[in-house]
Amino acid sequence: MSGETDLIKLYSARILELAADIPHHGRLDAPQASVKRRAPLCGSTVTVDIACDEGRISDYAAEVKACALGQAAASVVGANIIGCDLAHVRAAREALKEMLKSDGPTPPAPFDGLEVLRPARDYKNRHASILLTLDALVEALEEVQAQTSCA
Repeated sequence: MSGETDLIKLYSARILELAADIPHHGRLDAPQASVKRRAPLCGSTVTVDIACDEGRISDYAAEVKACALGQAAASVVGANIIGCDLAHVRAAREALKEMLKSDGPTPPAPFDGLEVLRPARDYKNRHASILLTLDALVEALEEVQAQTSCA
């Protein structure tokens, strides 16, 4: 019963609040890149659409079908992603991975709100869902970068 109680505590009021209010939820009409990622263990999916201007995200939308933890991560990212470039997103993803896997430092601003997910470090089966949005964004930004350098 202790494991179940701990899992219930994991879904704090703040996480549920974030999950219920995901900024930029939906799809863009004409994205420069669109990437769908799925967490195989739990089946959570995130599709991100982005448009960029001079290497920075100028428009963003995400369709999120994930657990509350994945939704909370998508909410924090969605609230802060406009204006970020590939380096910012990669740094956030790596910091989030380190925070979850080895209790590393909180991701740097503007993604420091991901700190709310620190209690999930003990639930390895939830890590992929939490990382989905940032994983998809890195891939989408790399796609845009490849298109731009080929143009």
